[in-house]
Amino acid sequence: MMVETHRACLECDMLHEITEMHSGEAGYCQRCGAVLFRSQKNSLDGALAFALTGLIFFFLANLFPLLEFEMQGNIQTNRLIDGSIEFFSAGYGLLGLVVLLSSVVAPMLILLFLVSILLPLKFHKKPFFPEAQIRLLVHLRPWAMAEIFVLGIIVAYVKLGDFADVSLGVSLFSFVFMVLATLLAYVTLDMKDLWYRLGELQKK
Repeated sequence: MMVETHRACLECDMLHEITEMHSGEAGYCQRCGAVLFRSQKNSLDGALAFALTGLIFFFLANLFPLLEFEMQGNIQTNRLIDGSIEFFSAGYGLLGLVVLLSSVVAPMLILLFLVSILLPLKFHKKPFFPEAQIRLLVHLRPWAMAEIFVLGIIVAYVKLGDFADVSLGVSLFSFVFMVLATLLAYVTLDMKDLWYRLGELQKK
C-alpha cells in the first residue's frame, strides 16, 4: 500500500517530509510559509456524512424533473438523463456519452466509491480493494463536471424564460445539493488520515 511520506510545496516546490500530526494541526512550508497539509478533526466521519448525503440527493435528482416547460398549452419536462438521450437520438453518440459520463456516471461512482471506502472504516473494517477505489476516485474526479452542468441549466432557464413558462423542478435543487455535498466530501477528506487508517487495518 502506497503511503505518502513527502510532499512538495505548491508555491515554491520545496520538498518536505510528512510527519505525524494530531487532529486539527497543519503543516507549513519552511521556506515560504504556504499550507502543505492540514489534519482535519473527524475528517473521515465528516466526508462519509457528506458522501451519504450526496448519494441521497443524487437518487432524488434522478426521480423528478429538472425543468418544466409550458408553451402554448404544451407542457414538457426534462430529466437529468434526457440531455444525453437526446444527443444519442440525434446521432451524436460520442457527445451523448461525454454528457452521460460527466453529469451522471462519474458523480454517482465518486459518491459510491467514497461510501464504500469510508463506511467500512467507520466500523473498523477494511474496504474491498481500497487502493483500486482510491485510484479510480483520482481518475474520475476530472470527469465529474456536475457543477458545470448546473451552470448550463441556469443559463437555459434564463434563456427559455423569454418565450416559455419555465419552472424549476425538485430534481434541480437535489442536483445542486448533491454537487455541494460532493465538493464538501472532497474538502473534508484527509487523504493522509485515510491512508493511515487503511495501514492500521492492514497490520491486523
